[in-house]
Amino acid sequence: MSTTITAPARVLASRPVWFACAAAGLAASAATELYGLAARAAGVPMQAGGVGAPAAEPITVGMFAMGTLICTFWGTVLALVLARFASRPSRVFVRAAVPLAVLSLVGPVAAGDTAVSTKVMLCVAHVLAAAIVIPVVARRLARS
Repeated sequence: MSTTITAPARVLASRPVWFACAAAGLAASAATELYGLAARAAGVPMQAGGVGAPAAEPITVGMFAMGTLICTFWGTVLALVLARFASRPSRVFVRAAVPLAVLSLVGPVAAGDTAVSTKVMLCVAHVLAAAIVIPVVARRLARS
């Protein structure tokens, strides 16, 4: 059985783990930022509060990308540790990253003084970022 690997996937498979993580993070940051801009243009309220906050604060341009990059940084740290110490780093990474991505949905869902449409939009942004980063990093770790 042969598998077809796209050119970018082949390039990432031969690069260091941190490089694949950085590339996935940049792609996810761009995707989530564009998604946020589209939501803004569609009229989704761009204000959210923290968990239990009495008042919402504005979600400014760049916050989607920044949040995605911060989470990708910590995912990279996890991937590097697993690449070094785990016998099956890809499997362990997916088993850790998916529950962490689900856990990240608690913030938007529990956000105080936030419109439901904004909560849904933020949850979709979390899923979008995870759907881009987790498979790329897992594929790279499978080649370790």
